[in-house]
Amino acid sequence: MRTYDFTPLYRSTIGFDRLANVLDSVLTNDVGGQTYPPYNIEKTGDDAYRITLAVAGFTDDELTIEAREGQLVISGKKAAGEGEPNFLYRGIATRAFERRFQLADHVRATGAATENGLLHVDLVREVPEALKPRKIEIGQAPALENAAN
Repeated sequence: MRTYDFTPLYRSTIGFDRLANVLDSVLTNDVGGQTYPPYNIEKTGDDAYRITLAVAGFTDDELTIEAREGQLVISGKKAAGEGEPNFLYRGIATRAFERRFQLADHVRATGAATENGLLHVDLVREVPEALKPRKIEIGQAPALENAAN
C-alpha cells in the first residue's frame, strides 16, 4: 500500500487546508470497504449534477438526506415492522446504510426524488456574484500634473 505525506503541502500553502484534508481522507479510506448501496454520479449540465442510489425496498420515510459541513450524507434505515415475511431466500438487501459525498464549495442539493427503486439527488453549483469573473473596462489615464512645481 502506498502512503502519501501531505506535510509539505500544509507547510507551503495557505488556505488549502480543506483540499489537503479531502485528499488525505480519500486516500486513507478503504476503497473496497463500502459498496452498498451502489450509486452513480452524473453531470447533467454545466453546473448541475445528479447522484443516483439504488435503494430498492426502502420507502421515502426510511431515507434521510442531509447537507452538513461540506458533505452530503444519505442514509437509510428500514423501519422495524410487524409481520415480517419468513424469507426462504433474501437476495434484496435492506440493511441500514450511510453514504457520504464530499461537496465542493458552492455546491448544494436542490431536490430529491425516488423512482423505480432509485433515489435521485440533484445538485447545483451556484457561484456567488462576488466570485464570478467581471470585465474591467480600460479607460483614459488621468493627465499627469507637472511634478516639477
